[in-house]
Amino acid sequence: MIESTQMQRPKLVLVVDDQEINRDSLGIILEDDYEILYAENGKEAVEQMRAHANELSLVLLDLMMPVMNGFEVMEIVREDEQLKHIPIIVLTAEKSAELRALQMGAADFITKPFDMSEVILARVGRIIELSEGRQLISAAEHDRLTMLYSRNFFFEYANRLYHYHPELHLDAIVMNIEQFHTINALNGRDFGDDVLRLIGNEIRAFLGETQGIASRIEADRFDIYCLHQTDYRALLNRFQEKVSSLSRSTRIHLRMGVKPWREGVEPILLFDRARTACNMVRGDYQNPLMIYDEDMRMRELLNSRLLNDLRPAVEERQFQVYYQPKYNIQVDPPRLSSAEALIRWKHPDLGMISPGSFVPLFEGNGLIGVVDNFVWQEAAKQIARWKEKYSFTLPVSVNLSRSDVFDPTLPGRLDHLVLDNGLSYKDLKLEVTESAYTDNAKQVLDVIKSLRNKGFEIEMDDFGSGYSSLNMLSDMPIDVLKMDMKFIRNIEESETDRRLVSLILDIARYLKVSVVAEGVETEKQLEILRSGKCDLVQGYYFSRPLPSEDFEKLIEKEIAIERN
Repeated sequence: MIESTQMQRPKLVLVVDDQEINRDSLGIILEDDYEILYAENGKEAVEQMRAHANELSLVLLDLMMPVMNGFEVMEIVREDEQLKHIPIIVLTAEKSAELRALQMGAADFITKPFDMSEVILARVGRIIELSEGRQLISAAEHDRLTMLYSRNFFFEYANRLYHYHPELHLDAIVMNIEQFHTINALNGRDFGDDVLRLIGNEIRAFLGETQGIASRIEADRFDIYCLHQTDYRALLNRFQEKVSSLSRSTRIHLRMGVKPWREGVEPILLFDRARTACNMVRGDYQNPLMIYDEDMRMRELLNSRLLNDLRPAVEERQFQVYYQPKYNIQVDPPRLSSAEALIRWKHPDLGMISPGSFVPLFEGNGLIGVVDNFVWQEAAKQIARWKEKYSFTLPVSVNLSRSDVFDPTLPGRLDHLVLDNGLSYKDLKLEVTESAYTDNAKQVLDVIKSLRNKGFEIEMDDFGSGYSSLNMLSDMPIDVLKMDMKFIRNIEESETDRRLVSLILDIARYLKVSVVAEGVETEKQLEILRSGKCDLVQGYYFSRPLPSEDFEKLIEKEIAIERN
């Protein structure tokens, strides 16, 4: 096996001197250990450096030369990003020139005449070794694309700023690119890299105007630790305008979260909170900036507690299932047809918690399936109890979240619920929100079709919220459209909303599916829907969601109507 050291080429050294005897002398000293290039003056030296910028390990540079002297070479190198990493040892017989050369960036100096070859070799070897070490550190220290700090170095330097410069009140900024993976997929990785480089350049330009540091933490996340700014919206607009100038055909959206400086709060916690703020405006193209404040801190504490309390809530049966009736309004009087199961949480310390406070939280953390499973079991048992108590079968709708649909155990668990409680598949209706059909649509459709083939009735919840196309709708395996309540809210006053409702009802008739209108609160809303041939309604006009014992009064009333 060939040793790797045997495969390495000798390091490349450029010798620059206008005296041939000096070039030859250095060549003889170095030729056994290094590959040598030569230049007779500064102009040739710069040309050689640019031609071999990625290969050169060192330049030995005479200071006093015609055409272009060594000081002029160092001035060019100092301003050239491509060359400034190459270390320079100056060659001089003038002691007075050494200090100036070192101040201009020279790594070391060798005094003429060259009479101590061992010393020259030692100095050359040491400077190359130190330079390569710095380059390795720099490669790890900076992100290759943006030249901002890498994550670990960023937080190390942020902690140093925090501890050693407490007089600096530094804010934490987290900025993300919306749907960056889609930008890459549609435009190619090279375009995505251009976006990242552009943002990196603009961040470095911004930091040149203030005090601070920055990092590309993840593929599309940038962290900035800087002095407080009076207008963060203007700062976000500055970055947004820069990336928007990159392409007319591709719209690139940025979002930003900020956690202002607070005494005693270390950088890592500041950035955690800035990230939370940034995540809260994900997808909000109208308001892409969020400043973390005390209200958000309290909400974060509450969310953390709710997440921790989920399992005990299930085990201690703190969750309660309420039922909201659905009425068939195409008969007179309207008749109780079915119900929707809705979750409530009676927390032992916090009291009754609104579903709006915990359902989106559990969805975002992949835990909504725990809640859904509780509701399914309670609803199935309740249908069976009412069937036994009243000889009356009331179908109940339960929610299927997107995470439920992708669970391979779902069909088997639903089968057990139906069989174990002596139900038919039509007794348990399955609600799937319209938005759930959009991602991985084929897989969702396949799962829903298989459940429908078993006999479950499928309801599309929140229809009209803006996700599906009519073409897609024709392929969806559904039995019921649940019209989003935002259409119902203004149908008394708004001709536009009445027409939209009429259009949805026409679509449903075309698809031969029933329609449930949610959020019906007034008699006039009811009459508009009845005249439009809407099948079912639910809402406070008939009843708010009720616990099972109160809901039984509606069942008893329905049974009395049947008997009469």
